Amino acid sequence: MRLVIYLKIAVIMFLLNINLNTKAQTIRNFEFRDIKNINRNFYDLKGENLTLIDFWATWCSPCKKAIPELNKIYDEYKDKGVEIIGINCDGPRSIAKVAPFSKALNIKYPVLIDMNSELKNELNLLNFPTLILVNSDDKIIWIHEGYSSGDAELIRNAITKNLPTD
Repeated sequence: MRLVIYLKIAVIMFLLNINLNTKAQTIRNFEFRDIKNINRNFYDLKGENLTLIDFWATWCSPCKKAIPELNKIYDEYKDKGVEIIGINCDGPRSIAKVAPFSKALNIKYPVLIDMNSELKNELNLLNFPTLILVNSDDKIIWIHEGYSSGDAELIRNAITKNLPTD
């Protein structure tokens, strides 16, 4: 009898936990230094309508493939209230490579440095690259891990689908 009660309690607690975790996660107003060593924060950089945040590292091959496509997407959507923010998560050993790497790939959007992967860990993100799309209310509305051929179209579709209509 006790076992049945414990199982019922466990199931109820499990269901309550699922319910709590399905709420949209919100991005806080994080602040990091950019590649010019200037403090920048999310609220100053975010787009009027949407913000695409790219978590990446210099050693990540898929990240290197994604960045040129993100530059194109940035050009396509910047006039529609969409901003892209790159968050580099290289550690202390490779942090000196971030600015030259960013310049070599001609990254057009702001790049911030999160050397300790503080925000990435806070959001429980596991892979590079990880893209998160945030709406104007700072809610995460889309997450995409990794990058392979064809993903640029998925990103464009997510942005287009979530842009407010006039």
